Amino acid sequence: MKNTAMRLATCASAVVGGALGTPVAALAEESAVGPDILMPKMAEFIPALIAFLIILVIMAKLVWPPVLEMMEKRQQKIQSDLDAAERSKLQAAEEAKSYEAKILDAHHEADAIVAKAKKEAEEVRSAVLAKAQREAADIIAKAHGAVDSERHKAMIELSSSVVDLSVEIASKIIGNDLSVEEQRRLAEKYLAEVGKSDGR
Repeated sequence: MKNTAMRLATCASAVVGGALGTPVAALAEESAVGPDILMPKMAEFIPALIAFLIILVIMAKLVWPPVLEMMEKRQQKIQSDLDAAERSKLQAAEEAKSYEAKILDAHHEADAIVAKAKKEAEEVRSAVLAKAQREAADIIAKAHGAVDSERHKAMIELSSSVVDLSVEIASKIIGNDLSVEEQRRLAEKYLAEVGKSDGR
């Protein structure tokens, strides 16, 4: 196992050393076995450092700017999304306030409509009641007039009957001393006097 590790280390050193012009034999002599294997050797450290710096420069020139630009764009997009969300939130709050105000206005308007409808219904009821009372008064007045007319008519008929009856009775009692016309005038005069006394 140790021999295999040593061979791999020797091959790696030979490849790096060949690339940088370092003799393979010198690298093989410097490779040691033991705790020093974990510590980097200067012959290995310097080429690794140079390679790292070259890679770092290449990344800084070619890779890093697009990555930074992409991250900047991503950050701007996230910020714009957050700003848009904040604007939407504020707009929603304003719309909610507007809707609440409209609902309150609608409630006030509905209350006003209900109050107006009640007032109009009360006015219509009062008008209908007043009209009904007037019509009832007219009907009662007409009925009184009809009753008075019928009573007057009945009184006239009754008076005529009474006059005829009185003339007949008077002629039987008094005899034929008075003419029919005179007897009728006397009866009518008597009835007129009786009617006047009743009217008082």
